[in-house]
Amino acid sequence: MDVPYDLTSYVRVLKMATTPTTEEFLQVSKIAGAGILLIGLMGFLIGGIMILLTGGL
Repeated sequence: MDVPYDLTSYVRVLKMATTPTTEEFLQVSKIAGAGILLIGLMGFLIGGIMILLTGGL
């Protein structure tokens, strides 16, 4: 493991990184929120199907 090389590559990435604009942040937040809701809905539906198939609570 070449530590100086790793550190220089990390510094280079940090220098290229920029703060997102408000529009970019809102778009990413909406997409992430939609993904979380979709996964939660899928889990809820699978849980409901499993309850129906096994016959109750």
